[in-house]
Amino acid sequence: MTIDIHEIIRLLPHSYPFLLVDRILDYEHGKRIVGIKNVTYNEPFFQGHFPGRPIMPGVLIVEAMAQAGGVLAFKSFPDLKGSVFFIGIDNARFRKPVVPGDQLRLIVEVVRHKKELWVFNGEAFVGDEMVAEARIMAMLKQE
Repeated sequence: MTIDIHEIIRLLPHSYPFLLVDRILDYEHGKRIVGIKNVTYNEPFFQGHFPGRPIMPGVLIVEAMAQAGGVLAFKSFPDLKGSVFFIGIDNARFRKPVVPGDQLRLIVEVVRHKKELWVFNGEAFVGDEMVAEARIMAMLKQE
């Protein structure tokens, strides 16, 4: 089941320039999601990170994984409306720089979910190579 950008915009409270998921390629209700982020030279963060050698900041790769997790949560529970807040990040590892022209494949799986608290394992790949991973804790706050 794919989810296009229009539905992602409807599900997440994020907007330009901070929406970091372009499409969902696969989705398992309440369990797992696979999304993509196309990394282009036009990203605003590349102006300062780093001039002459653009590298996507690791924190934004983790944010992209968290946003994919938010899509998973909101899609799994369609009556939920609100915002997603980070409450923790553990075991974040960055294995290879992500540069313009790369396409991040974000794989996020639910570890635990209890009421509004979610724990996800996230992995980011470029091609078949893992570039980042993290355990992400988030809270979905109802509006």
